[in-house]
Amino acid sequence: MNDSLKKYLFEDRSTRVQTVNLTQTWAEALTHQHYPPIIRRLLGELSAAAVLLTSNIKFEGSLILQLQGDGPISLIVVECDSALRLRATVKMRQEFVCPENGTLQTLLNANGNGRFAVILDPKNRAEGMQPYQGIVPMQGASVAQVLEHYMKHSEQLDTRLWLAANDEKACGLLLQQLPVSGGAPAATQSHDETWERAVQFAETLSTEELLSIDEDTLIHRLYWEETLIAYEPIAISWFCPCTRERVANMLKMLGSEEVASILSEQEKIEISCDFCGKPYIFDPVDCAKLFVNPDSFVVKGNQSTH
Repeated sequence: MNDSLKKYLFEDRSTRVQTVNLTQTWAEALTHQHYPPIIRRLLGELSAAAVLLTSNIKFEGSLILQLQGDGPISLIVVECDSALRLRATVKMRQEFVCPENGTLQTLLNANGNGRFAVILDPKNRAEGMQPYQGIVPMQGASVAQVLEHYMKHSEQLDTRLWLAANDEKACGLLLQQLPVSGGAPAATQSHDETWERAVQFAETLSTEELLSIDEDTLIHRLYWEETLIAYEPIAISWFCPCTRERVANMLKMLGSEEVASILSEQEKIEISCDFCGKPYIFDPVDCAKLFVNPDSFVVKGNQSTH
């Protein structure tokens, strides 16, 4: 089954429940990357969180979660658009050794200068209009805790997140208390009781359960005594816009002399996508075609290596 996001509402419509499963998408994200285990876990948790949050934004565009660090990790970026297409990357400082027992704080905020930004980038924003950017305090020991703090103080929504990732899967559970219509005291009390009950059950969830149990079984185990309204699953996919044609155009912009100079020092030109890490290889024949007769350049589907 394809990766999907699933949404539920408690019967009184006071609390939203969502699950996300990234298996195929996560495998594609790691195809050309070789991150240490601790960084894979952080990136996977952030990827799952991005999908969960994006699915509740009422606009066409992208949500970008960006962490700028002052430790071994210099940058983590995860982007998810309104069609739930995901891409993600990590940049590390070569002079640092990434400890196996690293945490969000030690890897990204070791000297207190880390920044966590939530960026909303509408697809059809007007010329000169900048994407909305909110700076998230780097408070908390995990991605989930930092984002919970952001949702509470910036969006005024009580939100709880449970996130997990390993080599095979990135996943998560989101609970969110929705505003009460009308504000009647009885309704408010009832909705608060539903929220407290939903959180209490979810707090029994372990990381191992998140990673090993399918989402339908997970929801049944947590809320089998509750009446939930279920919605159709939404498909999730990996997407990075890099192509061999774009790389070829970049080489043409360098000019034939610069490309020839590079080839004089090495047998081929290998360029990896700065975002997803996919490599593109151009040998001397490929490069010659770019300049002798650019219109004859044909994209070769099997020119990248793994």
